[in-house]
Amino acid sequence: MRLLGLIEDYEQELEDARLSESSSDRSPDPGNAEASSTKLEYAKELSIEQNTLDLLGKVERALEMVRAGSYGICESCGKSIPLNRLDVLPYATHCIDCARKA
Repeated sequence: MRLLGLIEDYEQELEDARLSESSSDRSPDPGNAEASSTKLEYAKELSIEQNTLDLLGKVERALEMVRAGSYGICESCGKSIPLNRLDVLPYATHCIDCARKA
């Protein structure tokens, strides 16, 4: 699955960045611009990985709903989720009205 590949790539990039840091980059010195840049890049990569993991969870849940026969049904009101919403957010679990209330 493409998302799993992305997650593996992010994890490898994070590990490579961690291993390639020099001891000065690990210094807590707030005046060390290079260390700050490295930490910012690490935080960005971690955020991308977390977002990808979140998306993967939503996709897996949608696939479970397909198997259970409940895909496209709002979890709050039980009405059908419009196809145009599912085209944009295939992992949507609520209709637009219920999503607005949440």
